[in-house]
Amino acid sequence: MIVRLRMTERGVMRKSIFSYLGVIAGLVLATGTAQADKLTYYCSAQEDWCQLMARSFEEATGIDVDMTRKSSGETYAQVRAEASNPKGDVWWGGTGDPHLQAAEEGLTEEYISPMRDQLHGWAIAQAESAGNRTIGIYSGALGYGYNTELVAANNLPEPSCWKDLLKPEYKGHVQMANPNSSGTAYTTLASMVQLFGEDEGFEFMKSLHANINQYTKSGSAPIKAAGRGENTIGIVFMHDAVKQAVNGFPIKVVAPCEGTGYEIGSMSIIKGARNPESARKFYDWALSADAQNLALQVNAFQVMSNISAEASPSAPDMSTIKLIDYDFRKYGSSAERKRLLKKWDEEVSTLPQ
Repeated sequence: MIVRLRMTERGVMRKSIFSYLGVIAGLVLATGTAQADKLTYYCSAQEDWCQLMARSFEEATGIDVDMTRKSSGETYAQVRAEASNPKGDVWWGGTGDPHLQAAEEGLTEEYISPMRDQLHGWAIAQAESAGNRTIGIYSGALGYGYNTELVAANNLPEPSCWKDLLKPEYKGHVQMANPNSSGTAYTTLASMVQLFGEDEGFEFMKSLHANINQYTKSGSAPIKAAGRGENTIGIVFMHDAVKQAVNGFPIKVVAPCEGTGYEIGSMSIIKGARNPESARKFYDWALSADAQNLALQVNAFQVMSNISAEASPSAPDMSTIKLIDYDFRKYGSSAERKRLLKKWDEEVSTLPQ
């Protein structure tokens, strides 16, 4: 009996200790998940803009920001890979197509911001097409830029159209990103299909492939290389080419004569975000004119979605550019994006150069 009593007492003590530890662990866990002073921020715009947005939001709110910068295609892949255990809270910037695909696949949360009445119609249309799981934050036209000094030094004609880039004299002088990793390059692929029709669009991509010197990971890398004199022609969003020109590099910006596609850069709250309150605060703040005016500090020349945001005189004038009626719903869909990328991988990237 004495032995049994002692074992019972020991068991009660052990049970009490574990119960106590369990309560403490629960309190710690609850405290960690309920924090509203942290934000994990995935950014797919240019690095200096991403950093400025993160630091400015910290100053405005006191919320600590952990920022990761990747291209939009890479970020989409990361959000998808983390779906069962989300690590990010908000995804800001990058082309809208991957954001739309993420929305379709249920990787992002529906949210209707009180800031919507301050936005251009195209930004709200982007939200409505995705069940309010993303929203437009800026817009920019696709085009290319070229290094005028290298064009002259190599006795190359000055290009003004998409099909000019297919000329044999430009072999080894053209650079674009890989559409699997870059939203810019996927927009290029989807634009050629819409501009010329699918068959001719893919023939264009095959002929262009023969002149490509490198497929980069980042969409803006080709024009940065052109600015440094490492590449002649970079296929990019025009605002990225303008930035190089404004920074003093010998870059001429081209709006192709046939017409061109464009992007609606977007923002999404990641489904299952650990800090949803902070994510919503960032979302609302990022749609304000003050937050969008930060773009001018880093020479980001997109057209911002807030009606009251300031516009730089150096920014491309969208009203003067021949824009196609880009079908965001179709080309932002998961099935169409996967189909086009698979076709590009099989029919274009495997060709000799």
